[in-house]
Amino acid sequence: MSVRRVALLTAGGFAPCLSSAVGGLIERYTELDPSIEIIAYQYGYHGLLTGTKIVVDSEGRKQAGILHRFGGSPIGNSRVKLTNAADCVKRGLVKEGENPLEVAAERLKADGVDVLHTIGGDDTNTTAADLAAYLHDNGYELTVVGLPKTIDNDVVPIRQSLGAWTAAEEAAGFAANVIGEHRSGPRMLIVHEVMGRHCGWLTAAAAKEYRKWLDAQEWAPALGLTRERWDVHAVFLPELEIDIDAEAARLRGVMDEIGNVNIFLSEGAGMNEIVEQLEAAGEEVPRDPFGHVKLDTINPGQWFAKQFAEKLGAEKVMVQKSGYYSRAAAANAEDLRLIKSMTDLAVECALRGEAGVIGHDEEDGDRLKAIAFPRIAGGKAFDVSTPWFGEILEGIGQPLVPAKPAAH
Repeated sequence: MSVRRVALLTAGGFAPCLSSAVGGLIERYTELDPSIEIIAYQYGYHGLLTGTKIVVDSEGRKQAGILHRFGGSPIGNSRVKLTNAADCVKRGLVKEGENPLEVAAERLKADGVDVLHTIGGDDTNTTAADLAAYLHDNGYELTVVGLPKTIDNDVVPIRQSLGAWTAAEEAAGFAANVIGEHRSGPRMLIVHEVMGRHCGWLTAAAAKEYRKWLDAQEWAPALGLTRERWDVHAVFLPELEIDIDAEAARLRGVMDEIGNVNIFLSEGAGMNEIVEQLEAAGEEVPRDPFGHVKLDTINPGQWFAKQFAEKLGAEKVMVQKSGYYSRAAAANAEDLRLIKSMTDLAVECALRGEAGVIGHDEEDGDRLKAIAFPRIAGGKAFDVSTPWFGEILEGIGQPLVPAKPAAH
């Protein structure tokens, strides 16, 4: 197919890959065909609805490589659901009575876009597919090639989402400083709250990276500097059954023996119980335009800390969240390699008119390819039977009890 103009957008929450992915796409198009025009909608679907965009000129093409050194997104993100017309009207993105999907599609048509690259999670990419389908039905062909961005690493059927490795590494570094507080008072309880609404992969991977760091340290037990005090003592994930009383009894033993307890907590662990408790008390639980519970408003870390503090006899409690520290970091070397392979393939697919989300397909031998949009879904659970995770729990003495499937 003939490609004259390409558009990019980044959407949803940040991940340590957005800046580099934008840079990688610009670089690859410039290498293969500098005549192809590139525009970038600012703040994702927000900019698509309002027509706010950046034109990537020759100077921008020269500077694209700089983006690999930074986190965040140079073109901006937002959370906009095109099928939630009421929210779009409320935010002034469309007028009353307008269909946001139609407004966005007409903008792409007016801008003469042949290829749209979406860098986001399942909502971002499947919305783009809806746009392409709408345009096709109205006689306009648009190829959408998405890139999978989420620190939760929970996109079905993609093995590894961009930015997740970096987020785990950054969360581990954050934890090292937070857990350094464990001797700031006697009987200290520290809860490290990690992002992960439905999937515990990031929390588990952060614990893995953190314990790898512990393995590399030299300790001075004669002076009170012990690995035991710096270790992770519990890892709570949405995919695990959490018996609070049993865990409290186990962790009380840790507290009595070494004087502190450190917990790695996925923010989605126990979410349903917290929401039920709040709603039973008559409180309204805030949700975003996608219907997701706003986890920062229900404070899972504080809830868990409250459950454990008295049972452990904690004299001091600290809850710290690594999410915003981790998700806007610059991509690490491992992620940069993954981004390069995916952006190069994304451009190749776009130039031959092959739509889909780029990723290693777990249902096709982990082959890197454009995966058809209907197969893309969010909320992929972390497999707690993964050997390295089992080794972590065994090492800290925590039983591995998978959560029961949710009742439907």
